[in-house]
Amino acid sequence: MLRIFVWPLMGLLLLTAGTVAAETSEEKGLAIAQEADRRDEGFGDFTAALTMELKNKHGKTSTRNLRIKTLEQVGDGDKSLTIFDEPADVKGTALLTFSHKTGDDDQWLYLPALKRVKRIASNNQAGPFMGSEFSYEDFSSQEVEKYTYKYLRDETLDGIDCFVIERYPVHPKSGYTRQVAWFDKAEYRAQKVVYYDRKDALLKTFLVRDWKLYRDKHWRAHTMLMENHQSGKSTRLSWNAFQFKTGLSERDFNKNSLARVR
Repeated sequence: MLRIFVWPLMGLLLLTAGTVAAETSEEKGLAIAQEADRRDEGFGDFTAALTMELKNKHGKTSTRNLRIKTLEQVGDGDKSLTIFDEPADVKGTALLTFSHKTGDDDQWLYLPALKRVKRIASNNQAGPFMGSEFSYEDFSSQEVEKYTYKYLRDETLDGIDCFVIERYPVHPKSGYTRQVAWFDKAEYRAQKVVYYDRKDALLKTFLVRDWKLYRDKHWRAHTMLMENHQSGKSTRLSWNAFQFKTGLSERDFNKNSLARVR
């Protein structure tokens, strides 16, 4: 999936856990994003399972089970494959994403009921993904180059010392005007992101919890909650069964074989 959900993974400047040497708020914001990205480099590939719980404004919930495969790319954005296993009405649905550092991402959605692969146009990536509060844009890895940045302040969030930065999507068709993100100072992991829509109105809040360390380097969150303040809906992702260095290759991320994904 996206390294922003598993991770917000975005150095011009040398950082320490408590200080950032930068002359301007823009430089400091960029440096924080770059350090967050640098700390997750080298994972190669990983797979994971997750449960997606959708809650409507009346509190009624529905659950979906998915699998994620991600392949790290050197010099470009990552490739990811999201596969729905349950319930029966979405089983076999698959989203393939080729993220890019600059320009449009490439995304294809296989819909088994229609037996066809649908390309997601760049101007539609702000739309909701499979009825969740995550957009197609959210399901793409959050490369550093996709934003410009500004450092806002230091702040304690739930007892965690954080940098607070604002980031502004470069893509003109983004569903967001800006995002405010909290990164912990100890490990540069995203703890919270607040999203503002195209009218610059508060849209969503994303909370990231239960971080665990894998292979002595790669942090992954096991609980994510996206709350939509405008619709009253929310989506919770519960991650498990992370495996790294599984031997995935380019041939596992082929849009022509989406219909045969298992």
